[in-house]
Amino acid sequence: MSAVLFDVPGPKARVRHRGYAVVGVLAVAAIIAYIVYKFAEAGQFDAQIWEWILYEQIQLELLDALLNTLRAFAVAAVLALVFGAVFAAARLSDHAFLRIPATTIVEFFRAVPLVVMIFFFHYGLALGAPFYSVVLGLTLYNGSVLAEVFRAGVLSLPKGQSEAAYAVGMRKTQVMRLVLLPQALRAMMPAIISQLVVLLKDTALGFLITYEELLRYARYLGSIIEFDRPLIPITIVVGAMYIVMCLALTGVAKWLESRNRRSKKALPVDVTAETEEGVLTDGKPA
Repeated sequence: MSAVLFDVPGPKARVRHRGYAVVGVLAVAAIIAYIVYKFAEAGQFDAQIWEWILYEQIQLELLDALLNTLRAFAVAAVLALVFGAVFAAARLSDHAFLRIPATTIVEFFRAVPLVVMIFFFHYGLALGAPFYSVVLGLTLYNGSVLAEVFRAGVLSLPKGQSEAAYAVGMRKTQVMRLVLLPQALRAMMPAIISQLVVLLKDTALGFLITYEELLRYARYLGSIIEFDRPLIPITIVVGAMYIVMCLALTGVAKWLESRNRRSKKALPVDVTAETEEGVLTDGKPA
């Protein structure tokens, strides 16, 4: 038996692969243990350097920074998804006056580094509050990437989907909006969630223009001399918060995917037909 890309391993190969897996896990565990040992040796786990976390004011400020990060992510994620869907549809249009400008915009904002856009909007256009520059930069950059994701998803669908929609009298916009884009969203869900995770982590670039998010607050707190400059402890805490947020986003994606699979299952229906001879149930005489 063989798969598309590789031969299915036999008994000896499976044993060998399990051995590789064990060695890999042990190697990773050894690296983590070494890092923890070096941190402990440097005094990074001493109670004194972690005292800052017991202060209520710091806890509240850390929560505010987390909410600012989530606020920027939520607004930018919604706008990026809308941007991606609109420009993906425009790039797939049969009309050149829609397709060419959309292609130019998407390729331009995909090519420009995100931090350059944030600096341009904040210092060049002077949009005011840093929140607007961060959200606009995240929207344009990630929206352009999502536009390509949606376009690839639509092009990967069987042509019969659109042909069937045209056959029942739908227009191109209806076919795209009602038939192709919803299916592309489901097909490209892993890629979409991966890009949203990137968007969430990119909110940390807001610290460059003084947006009060997690990374900026971590830098501020890690420089306080009264707490022995707990840069490593606050980095560990903030890093754990980012990991939890990314895992939560991945969990939501898995929940949506499982819900989609359940909704596709057809419910059993009892077929009952009346004939001159009597009532037939499931094709058998009652």
